[in-house]
Amino acid sequence: MLMAQTCALLGFACYAVVLTTLQDEWHLTNLQSGLIASAFFFGYMLVVPLATALTDRVDARKVYLIGGLSATSGLLGMGLLAYNFWTALFFMAINGAGLAGTYMPGLKILSDRIQSGEITRHIAFYTAFFGIGTGFSYLCSGWILSAFGWHYVFGIIALGPLTAFLIVLVLIPPLQNEKWKGPIEIRLHDIFPLGKWKLVLEDKKAAGFIFGYTAHSLELFASRSWLVAFFAFCTIMSGESFFLAATALAGIVNFFGVPASILGNEIALRVGRQKWVCIVMLTSAVLGVALACSTGQSWWLIVILAIGHAISIMADSATLTAGLVVSAQENIKGAAMGLHSLMGFGGGLLGPAIFGFVLDISGSRSSQIAWVWAYGAVVIWGVLFVLYERRNGWVGKGK
Repeated sequence: MLMAQTCALLGFACYAVVLTTLQDEWHLTNLQSGLIASAFFFGYMLVVPLATALTDRVDARKVYLIGGLSATSGLLGMGLLAYNFWTALFFMAINGAGLAGTYMPGLKILSDRIQSGEITRHIAFYTAFFGIGTGFSYLCSGWILSAFGWHYVFGIIALGPLTAFLIVLVLIPPLQNEKWKGPIEIRLHDIFPLGKWKLVLEDKKAAGFIFGYTAHSLELFASRSWLVAFFAFCTIMSGESFFLAATALAGIVNFFGVPASILGNEIALRVGRQKWVCIVMLTSAVLGVALACSTGQSWWLIVILAIGHAISIMADSATLTAGLVVSAQENIKGAAMGLHSLMGFGGGLLGPAIFGFVLDISGSRSSQIAWVWAYGAVVIWGVLFVLYERRNGWVGKGK
């Protein structure tokens, strides 16, 4: 599943890598560029309630296979058919819908098949591999862009989710339990299980993890969508070249999130999940603003701050997801995971658009202060979450 997870995510950063290229070719504003990135998360949000709710009724493997094919179709559409802002919105949404059918259903595949050991450690590795997949996405997309052009980035990377489909089809056996057999009934309350979501949110501990994941995702995906463009701007401002291309550097920075997520979960098991989440979010906000203020400085300082920000963003990722999984009631766990993912990627939808909008209104991406305002606009949500949850006593409610 970790190998499949990595392959399924190879298309994640394709657009971030070609953002400035398409911005120039299609004459996009920063807001439009951010909205295309957000369309990916919009597609995710449209599908994830159905995809995750179905995992309470059928083997999540079936959902995963459909998701892999959908992501492949979205990437091929971007490479072969997209030619402007509106067509890019459409195909990026299909790509995001494909991820909805693989990411959380893949986690459900694991939880349905693991019967012993510390489940949160398996979850930590699974969520940490999100960073490996996205890191390779930056690297591979950057290499393809340099060699062939942006159309080929999406076309070749489409092999990633297709490979994930084949891995799960061939190597993950179907569940044999009787409850997974029989016809699939799809009803409206399966797609939007409002009753179950209400029960989830009534649990203040579970709700805290969900709201925290929303703030976390807003900052994370805004940063990942604009990181290559930020490095390109820093190169111009500093007057010296980085030791690597912006795309390769962004990929390497993302790899640091992998151990951060795994080790962060281990620390959280000792100090308490809620306390750890609050510490990490405040640290991430400080480092995000510091990174934005580093434009014009030496490349080594910018890289150190970028790595520090990536580590701090990801240090609570596994903790937030694992906390939700272990705190949700068993009979509504699939719905809880669906709401968790829906809210989280809702933050992902808002983040890139907010970032681009603030860039536009504060001076565009050629202005140093605009980047500071843009980073501030996405890191502030984690700070507000911490202040709100501490006031409501979420911290200290056990591990």
